[in-house]
Amino acid sequence: MSKTSQQNTTTDASGVSVIHTQAHSSGLQQVPQLVPVSPGGGGKAVPPSKQGKKNSFVDRNSDEYRQRRERNNMAVKKSRLKSKQKAQDTLQRVNQLKEENERLEAKIKLLTKELSVLKDLFLEHAHNFADNVQPVGTETTTTNPESSGQ
Repeated sequence: MSKTSQQNTTTDASGVSVIHTQAHSSGLQQVPQLVPVSPGGGGKAVPPSKQGKKNSFVDRNSDEYRQRRERNNMAVKKSRLKSKQKAQDTLQRVNQLKEENERLEAKIKLLTKELSVLKDLFLEHAHNFADNVQPVGTETTTTNPESSGQ
């Protein structure tokens, strides 16, 4: 059994290519397939804001062009200043955190030293206390010679 198939391709306005195939006598089947609009294929996607614009000749001496350039230059300056300010703020915050970290590390050292001293005092006191107290079952009895002889 051999199958015969035909393909017809159409492209709608949005750049979607639809392939119509006919296999045997089963009828047409539509299979949507995305294809690039540009003939070279690939490349950068065009944002919706610029799709409707044509690459027309721009008169660099026109007032509109000069106004656009001026606005763009102002926006670039503002963006660069904002970026510099953000970098300075970040550097300042880093320095503050470093100083705080140094203070906290010094406090940790001091508290660790204090803990060690207090542990030593406690252990010394506990050792002295244990030496002075006799265990419960080993009490010494002293005999009074006067009471035992009569």
